[in-house]
Amino acid sequence: MWNKGDRVSVLDEAINGQVIAVNGTDVTIETEDGFMMKFGSHELVKLHNDSNLMDTIRRINVEEIIKEKTIPAPRSFVKERKEKKEVGVPEFDLHIEKLVPNKRGMSNYDILTLQADTAKRHIEFAIRNRIPKIVFIHGVGEGVLKAELDFLLGRYDNVVFQDANYQKYGLGATEVYFKQNTK
Repeated sequence: MWNKGDRVSVLDEAINGQVIAVNGTDVTIETEDGFMMKFGSHELVKLHNDSNLMDTIRRINVEEIIKEKTIPAPRSFVKERKEKKEVGVPEFDLHIEKLVPNKRGMSNYDILTLQADTAKRHIEFAIRNRIPKIVFIHGVGEGVLKAELDFLLGRYDNVVFQDANYQKYGLGATEVYFKQNTK
């Protein structure tokens, strides 16, 4: 267990030294002050070369630890193909939390009316500014907002709508395409 030359520390005493001789369970050490002392092997603890705290701290590679701790981004196996000329599509979140700072005191009717009016404003803005495509994020829920949005979109000519990309939005979004007249 103990070899000649091992660095050791004595338990319950502030004595460090180097093993000089081993005789059964008796270990003779030379202390850092140059004294020869005998101890039982159960009274000693082996010191490693990294006993100096500052040396240990200097050897720690912080960048490697940060790299280990960062959670890798989930990989998507199917990439959404974009055309070179395609610009980002405007997305409008119709969740009530995104529209008002506090919905306290609003009835379900008030909430649905506000969401429908917001969607109508965005549709008319897109038509006026000749925006070819927008996406409404309505969430899944019970489907009341989606049904209201479908009814609203059905009242416009030259508007085509469908469920948005499932991989990107799940079931809670609708893509709206505006057919532009080229007069």
